Amino acid sequence: MNLDAKTIHKIADLARIHIDEKEVETLIPEMNKILSFMEKLNELDTTDVKPLVYMNESTNVWREDVVNQEISTTDGLKNAAKHNEQFFMVPKIIEK
Repeated sequence: MNLDAKTIHKIADLARIHIDEKEVETLIPEMNKILSFMEKLNELDTTDVKPLVYMNESTNVWREDVVNQEISTTDGLKNAAKHNEQFFMVPKIIEK
């Protein structure tokens, strides 16, 4: 299958991208190369090839979440510029 300028414009319209007329002449041979490569791939026998869902076959090893108190709240807030007893105080950046 060889593409022409009309088909390139239709593909660009479906992809919702703008293509200048100067770009069309350079895209025609590039798109034809891609299509010829895809036609070569269609010649391969893939009857025994399983579809690739994940890159590796390993499965996740799930573990229970365990809450650990690594540092206390007072130690966490010790170096904060502004804070109250439990939270960091930061300047408001969203305006209404």
